[in-house]
Amino acid sequence: MLHDLITITPRHENAARLILDRIMELRAEKPSEKMMITISGEVGSGKSTISVVLGRMLKKRNIRTKILDLDDYYKIPPLERRKWRLEKGIESIGYDEYDWDRVNQNITDFKHSRTSSLPCVDLITGYVDELITNFKGVDILLINGLYSLKIEDAALKVMIELTYDETTEAQRYSQKEDLDTYRLAVLQREHEVVQSLKSKADFYIDFDQSLFHL
Repeated sequence: MLHDLITITPRHENAARLILDRIMELRAEKPSEKMMITISGEVGSGKSTISVVLGRMLKKRNIRTKILDLDDYYKIPPLERRKWRLEKGIESIGYDEYDWDRVNQNITDFKHSRTSSLPCVDLITGYVDELITNFKGVDILLINGLYSLKIEDAALKVMIELTYDETTEAQRYSQKEDLDTYRLAVLQREHEVVQSLKSKADFYIDFDQSLFHL
């Protein structure tokens, strides 16, 4: 997403370092194989920030990494999404809102080292732009998003733990959307859907209690 607001703290760096250690273990087993890593968690859990920090750490090791943010892949554009959700009902909110066909096409292009067109939301205009990228030479596709645990063939699936109250406070700080009564209901619904996917994770990162393998 363009113009996203992130603040890197030591806990993001520590979390990224834990993920990096696991990635390096996997790459030692298959050093030449392209790899997908997914980072899931609720709104404001630090997915995007950890992804950026991790990408920088990998770059220092000459491992080329491309980050995909699944917030760019909603079927309904940002400017129309609230109205659509109000019409369809709160139960419509969930992983079916993503354009999985496009996600999978970009994943396929990554696997085959092809040029690909990616959606990219401009948070200032609310418009969805197009980004052309070439996956040739990209070693790792790092995918972050609420429901990224749905991606079955990822080499590593990370779940970032955050309480609902912490999520609400992080959303207030990010200023991506007005935090009114309806937005709070949306956050609660997203919380429920994300938690329903929790069992798909390979391990959790809890900022208070470090990392736990499943």
